[in-house]
Amino acid sequence: MKVSLAGLELINPAIAASGTFGYGIEFEEIVSLERIGAFVTKGISLEPMAGHSAPRIVQTAAGMLNAIGLQNVGVEDYIQRKLPPLARYPLCKVIVNVFGYTVGDYIAVIERLNQAQGIAAYELNVSCPNVHAGGMAFGSDPGSLEYLVRRAKSASTRPLIVKLSPNVTSIAHMAKVAADAGADALSLTNTFLAMSIDVETRRPRLSNVTGGLSGPAIKPIALRMVYETARAVTIPILGMGGIVTPEDAVEFLLAGATAVQVGTASYADPRAVERLAHGLESWCRGHQVERVASLTGALEIPRA
Repeated sequence: MKVSLAGLELINPAIAASGTFGYGIEFEEIVSLERIGAFVTKGISLEPMAGHSAPRIVQTAAGMLNAIGLQNVGVEDYIQRKLPPLARYPLCKVIVNVFGYTVGDYIAVIERLNQAQGIAAYELNVSCPNVHAGGMAFGSDPGSLEYLVRRAKSASTRPLIVKLSPNVTSIAHMAKVAADAGADALSLTNTFLAMSIDVETRRPRLSNVTGGLSGPAIKPIALRMVYETARAVTIPILGMGGIVTPEDAVEFLLAGATAVQVGTASYADPRAVERLAHGLESWCRGHQVERVASLTGALEIPRA
């Protein structure tokens, strides 16, 4: 079940996605952390962020909308309080999601994290649709993305994963921009910009008006984007978007992902990522797959 990702060896390809697994340590009494490959923290910024006012989450058909607004404790508090207890789980890799309003913010967070122990990699958040500056503003412009990734890679002492936005014209082009700028791996996709309206009040259901759509509703689109990206770059891909079952994960692996992230499913079942890891192993045994890594990019395209 082991997979290699940007120089990291994971015990399996099941990863808890950013924004759905807190800082990791909150789940230690619910999830056997050493049975999942890794988890990605909430977005960590230079200073604490309060996020948006409620309501911030809305259920939708086959998914959910969120506009949390990257609420987090800030890099200093994270290093002092949230990170140290995770040393109890050495098999589970800690990937820190990094966010900033400016390039300088991103670099400052990375430089501070470089001084901390117990972090395996960084996931550069250039794709959050729920903030009014930074985030998706970088991920939707090739020039801005290239500059940020190049600067972040230069500052980082650890592998750099870039989390791409699906809210672009060509995901393959943006993936190639990030790869050429030095990204060690790519996460895709983040949530899709969307909204919901209460017809009785005639008001948006989210205080931020728009938010990010996630869950099974986006899976076919996310899967297509992973497939297109895998044909455009050679670096590893972490696929995500509506993954609930082992079969969902296998689809993303066949499309070209090296590992998968579980997000929205954790809201319905906090043990979703652990269950997926176990289920994926059972699926491989049942289908005589000796190495889960052999599934990556093994999609068979019929000839016309």
